This record gives sequence, structure tokens and C-alpha cells, in this order.
Amino acid sequence: MKTTQEQASGPVLQEQLILGFSQIGAESAWRNCNTRSIREAADDAGIQLLFENAEQKQENQIKAIRSFIAYQVDVIAFVPIVSNGWDNVLREAKDAGIPVLVTDRKIETEDYTLFAGFIGTDSEQEGREAALFLRGAWEKKNAARPMKIVEISGTEGSSAANGRARGFREELGDDSGFQIVYTRSGDFLRSKGYEIMRSILESGVAFDAVFSHNDGMTLGILEAMKEKGLKPGRDNIIVTIDAEQAAIDALVAGEVNCVIECNPKTGPIIMDLARKLAKGEKIPPLIHVEEAVFKEGDPGLELLPPRGY
Repeated sequence: MKTTQEQASGPVLQEQLILGFSQIGAESAWRNCNTRSIREAADDAGIQLLFENAEQKQENQIKAIRSFIAYQVDVIAFVPIVSNGWDNVLREAKDAGIPVLVTDRKIETEDYTLFAGFIGTDSEQEGREAALFLRGAWEKKNAARPMKIVEISGTEGSSAANGRARGFREELGDDSGFQIVYTRSGDFLRSKGYEIMRSILESGVAFDAVFSHNDGMTLGILEAMKEKGLKPGRDNIIVTIDAEQAAIDALVAGEVNCVIECNPKTGPIIMDLARKLAKGEKIPPLIHVEEAVFKEGDPGLELLPPRGY
């Protein structure tokens, strides 16, 4: 944190902490809420925020991080669009003495001392929750055959997609009562969720359940299913992750059966961690935010406060 002299004989004043933040884009209501949370928290904390939107391109994020280093910010935080390929630029930040905070999505690196810590969701647990719900739902149906599952995954190479897929499969294990008959990346985009589901329905792939890695894709999936005369949530079991307002509304309407929360409101925690890092304090290497699971039949779903995203 930098200091400046008010006058030659005046007191030393402490300048505003400067945080450089690289966001991956604005692909969903969830992401926009995450950005609002960061901007509002920085303003509330009196932290100067240098914010860059990478528009879903890793090269833009690397360029942004290098610009933060050149600007000599106090702390860098970023949402990595993919897990790999960060070692060189993070080494540059470390050599410049600038601590780095990873948020929302995790990274893989040969040297975990290149960043101070991670704050975000537990993607593997989100995948496990999806599998647990489908297991219970299929048991209630008392079906005598395996459940056929379509999985629409997130951006290839992202820790969110990898973790959700891994946790989902770990929970199902080698249980022959559950079969993933189709899996494809929808890149966390509503338009791709719609296109993929249209393709599935037109190809005649039979399925009992859909596990969608985020609500944006799910909304596209629902649209495609309804265009074909299906009743999602009744003809097929739908499980989705994020808990956007639109997904909760679909749950209340019976078009979605389970919504797993992915909490986007991490701004205040990020600002608190940034202050500690700027002071040279250590932070926990891993912090997972609290999240809930909303299921069909839960009492009081209609009374949930507005999600804000």
C-alpha cells in the first residue's frame, strides 16, 4: 500500500488500496451479480478497483493481469476462465511483490505459492448434490431400469465444469442404476443449452434426467423441450446449478426439480481478504462460501427473498 506526503511538513496520509480484478465476462445473470457484488463491495470498503472484462478469453485475462502489474496495484484478484496456463503471469506478479487471489474458479499449477488463496464455491460438492438428488428421485419412482442421464456441462477446461462433473460421477460411483448416456459442453451459455437440447430431441436420444451445470443453459434447455411439447420437470427430471431467480421460478412452477445454489455474492469477502494481503497478512489457502440446495416440495419456496440475479 502506497503513502504520500500532504505537504513537506504535513502528516503522511495513506492512499487508497488498489485492487486489480479480471472478470471472465458477462455471460449470465449469475456473472453479472458476481460483478455487481465486487464493484459494490469495493466502493463500500473504499478500495480503488481496476476492473477488466476478459470477454471469455484467457489471453485477455493474462493481458489484464500484466497491466495490473505494470500499474503496481496492491493486490490482484481474478476469475480464471480455465484451470491451466497461469504459471508465467503469476510468477511475474510474485516477482513484482503483488499478492494474487483466485476466486470463483480454481487453477492448476506446478507451484501453489504463486497465489495467496482461493475464495469461491465447492464445485465438486455441487456435483455430488446433483447426483444425490437424482438418486433419491429415482428411488421414489421405484423404477426397474437404470436412469438415463443427459449432462450439459460448462466451459471445457474450467474448474467449475471439471469439479461438477467429477463430484457427480464420484457420487454415482459404479452404480449400474445410473447411466450418463450423453454429455456435451454448453459453455455455460443459454443459447448453447437450447441448441444442444434441440439436437438431442431431434436425434431421438432417450433420457430420464438432465443434469445442467448452470441455470443459463437450463433455461435454454427448458425452452427447447417445451417447443417439442415436453413438460420439463414432469416428463424428465431437471437438476441445475446456480439458483438464479429464473431457476427458482421454474422450480416453483414445477419445470425444474432441484436447484443447487452457487453463491455469486463474494465481493465483501474478497475485499476483506485484499486488505489482509495488502498488509502482508496470510489468508487461508481455501475458502468455500456457504450454499443451499432447493428441491421440489420444499416448504416456503414461494416465500424465498428475491435472489438479486
